[in-house]
Amino acid sequence: MVFKAADFVFEPPRAIAFARRVLIKPNACCSQPHPATTSRETVMAVIAGIRRISSADIILLERSAGIETMHSIYRELGYDFPHTLLLDVDQCVPVAVENPLPRPFAIPTFWVPNVILSCDFLITIAPFKVVAGEGDFSIKNLLGLLPAAKYRREMKILSGVVPHPDIDNMAADLYFTLPFDLGIVDGRKKLTSTDDPCRGNIEDYGEIFVGSPYDVDCEASQAGGVTTGYLRLIEEAKAEKGRSNNDDGER
Repeated sequence: MVFKAADFVFEPPRAIAFARRVLIKPNACCSQPHPATTSRETVMAVIAGIRRISSADIILLERSAGIETMHSIYRELGYDFPHTLLLDVDQCVPVAVENPLPRPFAIPTFWVPNVILSCDFLITIAPFKVVAGEGDFSIKNLLGLLPAAKYRREMKILSGVVPHPDIDNMAADLYFTLPFDLGIVDGRKKLTSTDDPCRGNIEDYGEIFVGSPYDVDCEASQAGGVTTGYLRLIEEAKAEKGRSNNDDGER
């Protein structure tokens, strides 16, 4: 669904009422304001919506893309939400999670922060970005959950500073490995860049997309008139899974 940003009120899914822990993954890898990062207004609206129906613990989780600490980034972005735990991916204990795809695009087993596995509802909130002509939305935002200590060689790729085809492969793998419940594309403003996901041309956009991560990324891609590589890979994997299920049923 698409909402006007000016009067956006987050209506949480019913499942949140039964959750003990809700994890929010914003895009807050640097201290640049929205749309380089997820706006404080949208994160605040989501937290307020959760609080209307639930007393669950709310956790924000992100990894810094540079030398800034997450503590300083959270402070600079105004992420001072009451009764909310702000965590740094690189200060969490990493645990291995197996990729369920029979043929992974890039990584068969991911190291991710252990706190994710203790959460009952997972939300990814990404700004509206078009980088190098492709969408950079809620599923790609999951790359920020990978700890630097386990992915030292991939850090330049994961930061987005150096364009690389493996970014789409890893994003598609993460979509299946960490099935997030809800995706939000925060399009209060739109950023268009040739290479740097934190800097580029900024314009007012005024819309917020809410739904499953796959659906909102498809809708945002269509609205932005762009192709999004990891969505094509996800479609391929789903089609292959469907063919495999059909073959099993015929035996």
